Amino acid sequence: MQIVVDLNRCQGYAQCVFLAPRVFELHGEEALLYAPTPPNDQAERVRRAAAACPVQAILVGERAGAGAGTDVR
Repeated sequence: MQIVVDLNRCQGYAQCVFLAPRVFELHGEEALLYAPTPPNDQAERVRRAAAACPVQAILVGERAGAGAGTDVR
């Protein structure tokens, strides 16, 4: 599984941080850090986080991160 967050769309609501804290982290008040290839045991949490994002900024898929720039921790 790979994820990409559209950081231009992200508004820092942090729903993803609450639902998948091992994958998403809020740095400061608005900077979102995330693991573009989360551990397999976090897949369901990541899907729930993507569904809960108020602005639908999280793309989840097998190849979501192919060639995309991300903010990686």
